[in-house]
Amino acid sequence: MGIAALITWLLTAVGGFVLLGTWVAKGGARQPATTHLPPPVVFGHFLLAVAGLVVWIVYLVIDKTALAWIAFALLVPVALLGFTMLVRWLPVYRARSAADVPAPAEQHFPIAVVAGHGVFAVTTVILTLLTALGVGEN
Repeated sequence: MGIAALITWLLTAVGGFVLLGTWVAKGGARQPATTHLPPPVVFGHFLLAVAGLVVWIVYLVIDKTALAWIAFALLVPVALLGFTMLVRWLPVYRARSAADVPAPAEQHFPIAVVAGHGVFAVTTVILTLLTALGVGEN
């Protein structure tokens, strides 16, 4: 189950990189007044997710249960920040900006990538927890 969590984590990361790249390319980091996603939240989500992934990979290599729990503990604030961003993004997605108003960077997110990122993220959290609990071990 640990490898399955790694695979879903990597798929989540790919979607996250697409969203982060879109957000940065469209000026989200340069124009914090127009974005609904505060840069500290975006980059905090990214950095904690990367840290958790690194811990997970180390866990898979050395098989110390404490590392699985640390990776899971890192996923908790990652998930909270991600959910916060989703809640702040939904009104932006629903509202199409007028031609004379600059669109926030997150309005350019592909809906399929947002949905995939969320589904893989939830799956990753569940698989990480199950692995830390020892479910599926021989």
